[in-house]
Amino acid sequence: MTKTAARPPAEAIAVHPVQAPPPAGGRGRRRLADQARAYGFLLGGLVCFALFSWYPAIRAVVIAFQKYTPGSSPEWVGTANFTRVLHDPEFTAAWRNTLTFTLLALVIGFAIPFLLALVLNELRHAKAFFRVVVYLPVMIPPVVSALLWKWFYDPGAGLANEALRFAHLPTSNWSNGADTALVSLVIVATWANMGGTVLIYLAALQSIPGELYEAAELDGASLLQRVRHVTIPQTRFVILMLMLLQIIATMQVFTEPFVITGGGPENATVTVLYLIYKYAFLYNDFGGACALSVMLLVLLGAFSALYLRLTRSGEDDA
Repeated sequence: MTKTAARPPAEAIAVHPVQAPPPAGGRGRRRLADQARAYGFLLGGLVCFALFSWYPAIRAVVIAFQKYTPGSSPEWVGTANFTRVLHDPEFTAAWRNTLTFTLLALVIGFAIPFLLALVLNELRHAKAFFRVVVYLPVMIPPVVSALLWKWFYDPGAGLANEALRFAHLPTSNWSNGADTALVSLVIVATWANMGGTVLIYLAALQSIPGELYEAAELDGASLLQRVRHVTIPQTRFVILMLMLLQIIATMQVFTEPFVITGGGPENATVTVLYLIYKYAFLYNDFGGACALSVMLLVLLGAFSALYLRLTRSGEDDA
């Protein structure tokens, strides 16, 4: 005979009541409260952007069509500010210098960070130390950095000419010469701002799968061929975005000409942003300053839209 297990008495069986799901209205109220809390945190950032970014930008567009000086009521003048700025002799010089600075910055300041990132990526020891060394100039305040380079470029006792004299090489006027001032400022801007760009490139390089390089080496590819056919295609998106950001930033260069050269010599380093500063704070012509700002805004906006469209169409074709 088989024995059957004795069943426990009915009163010993614990009965757990089934909890009913919370009503749909409760879940909706909780979700709404979470969203309200999130929008509350977002509201502070939106207010800051509205007060310190959006409102000044909109106000500048309005003032561009007005005759305005602080303390007086604005007077609507239409496009007179734009006409006056366009006929200013410094207008052509400022745009020529700005575009030249941007082109030189692309030649010098775009290639050097990429090459430094390639070198740092190949290091086997002291990587962290060299990353800190490369990034240190970014941590220096821009005005302090410009003042250091101003002393460095001094034709008399500056370190640059002292080094050239020590090497028995001809000296240069650097930032004091009309022919060399703009190149000198490009060197300053490149040294002061390349640290962040190098780290971004380095992060992009380290995300490339090592199998691609191993396959290229097995196929007999040289170092330059690996860079051309593996590194550059794999970092193409980062390169294109950094190029766009660099063009926008260099078109707005101000600190270096303001601190080091003051727009000279002979207006050789007057840029668009420096001319805006002169209109507003030296000529007390806020209408002209805002008109020139609107021109720069329209140019950079149109260039950015065209650049993104061309790069997107290139990716689609690829």
